[in-house]
Amino acid sequence: MDSTLACFAAWMPRQRWYAAKGRPPSLRLVSWWDLPPASDDDADARIRTYLIADEGALPVVLYQLPVVARATETVDASPDHVIGSPEPGTTFIDGPHDPAYARALHRLITAGGRGTGPRTEAIGHPRRARTSGETATATVMSGEQSNTSLIYRSSGMPVICKVYRQLHAGLNPDIELPTALAEAGSVHVPRAVGWIEGTWPDLDTAQGTVTGSLAWAQEFLPDVEDAWRVALQAAARGEDFRGSARALGAATADVHVSLAELFPTRATTAADLEATVGTWRRRLTIAIAEVPEIAERRAAIEAVYALAAATAWPDQQRIHGDYHLGQVLHVPGRGWVLLDFEGEPLRPMSERTRPDLALRDVAGMLRSFDYVAGSIRLDDPERSPVAAREWAHGARAGFLEGYAMASRADLDSQTALLAALELDKAVYEAIYEARNRPTWVTIPLRAIARLVERTAPVG
Repeated sequence: MDSTLACFAAWMPRQRWYAAKGRPPSLRLVSWWDLPPASDDDADARIRTYLIADEGALPVVLYQLPVVARATETVDASPDHVIGSPEPGTTFIDGPHDPAYARALHRLITAGGRGTGPRTEAIGHPRRARTSGETATATVMSGEQSNTSLIYRSSGMPVICKVYRQLHAGLNPDIELPTALAEAGSVHVPRAVGWIEGTWPDLDTAQGTVTGSLAWAQEFLPDVEDAWRVALQAAARGEDFRGSARALGAATADVHVSLAELFPTRATTAADLEATVGTWRRRLTIAIAEVPEIAERRAAIEAVYALAAATAWPDQQRIHGDYHLGQVLHVPGRGWVLLDFEGEPLRPMSERTRPDLALRDVAGMLRSFDYVAGSIRLDDPERSPVAAREWAHGARAGFLEGYAMASRADLDSQTALLAALELDKAVYEAIYEARNRPTWVTIPLRAIARLVERTAPVG
């Protein structure tokens, strides 16, 4: 097993989904589960999914590593997808890039069944009747950061299956929320196909086990563009986006209303308010340390937070949790369709499944419109900044109009809270950009300046 872990330790840091960039993994085998081949053509392949803990991370991260083991002389996979040879004559291939794993995964998630291993089990939960004899070809979607998705095309509905690379106990909201919405008849999410539930040894106890989500499949919508690209193209051409944003606001509100009907809601407590404001202030302290330009506006930012804290807050409910233009598709004849209800993948599952303020999603989308305008200015410094601001203003206004109309929420009474949520998001963005894209930090810095000037009380 030491040779297998050594292969993984050399390969994992090169993968986009590996979280601890810049340091070598410290790996421990937790368990594995095996799948039988789905085709006689795959009889010579061993399909095993390893559960590997990286104990150099804090907290410890549990990774799911699907592997197909083949005789080395038979391997014709791309070198980019070869993990290594833990023993002479055997080569490990990253499972999603091998047809044996792709076929076995498709059968488990669409027809049911189970895979087993030491104190470990994977159970398929189909939500859509599988067509008898249905065959599908699989390709791996490129560009994903934290998961790996396979797209299956057949004579029937195309399907996208997301394999979660980092595992957490609990039902992933990426499965729970869109499944409930789709089965309630919402047109604003893809149709559910099925998921894989796993049970594995608990990292925190000697004998216990935990249950969580391993993979999720839903309708794939081909040849459509995400809202970020649609909005970016409109802004680049100087086209008014207010009507499209109004429809997006209405779709967002429809989803929020449905989630409030499908899942429990609760009143916001004083403890909720205190915890949220505390988070805002801690994030501001971090931002000032990393982006010193923010320091001169600290008092004005804290005044916005204090103004929000002094108002009545709406009830808490289930929300998207990581909402922006890149999480929405524009589907001709169907309108806006929301994706990726996973929330922020690096947050604990208990936080991602907790009721929250629906306005947090609203604030996220408002920031996304601002990013469209900001990116246009960065790409074309000669473009009028007034035109970019006016485009974003129209998109924001349209989105809020559509949201208020469809949700019947009194947004006027929640202006201070929405401004604080948006300001906190901009502060977070400043930290992110300073760490990852320093040339983009001007976008959130300009937003912070505008938000405090517009919202802070006059002294």
